[in-house]
Amino acid sequence: MSEKILHEEKTPREEVADRLQAIAHELREGGDANIDVGNKTVTLSPADSVGYEIGTRESSSVLRGSRESVTVKLDWKPE
Repeated sequence: MSEKILHEEKTPREEVADRLQAIAHELREGGDANIDVGNKTVTLSPADSVGYEIGTRESSSVLRGSRESVTVKLDWKPE
C-alpha cells in the first residue's frame, strides 16, 4: 500500500521556517513524528538513521522570469 499526501501553497518565509523547525523538532524528539500536511496531521515512525537529500535549482527564462527552488527529501524504513 502506498499513500501520498501533497500540499502546496504560497506562504510567508517566516511561516515556512516555523514549519521546517516543527518537523526538525519532531525528528529530534524520537519516537513517532506528527507532521502537518495542509489540514491533516500524519503520524510517521522515523528510524534512528534517516536518508537525507537536498537539491537546489536556479533557472532563468525570458518569458517566465527567474526561479529558484530547494527540495529536501527525508526517507527511512519505519522501525
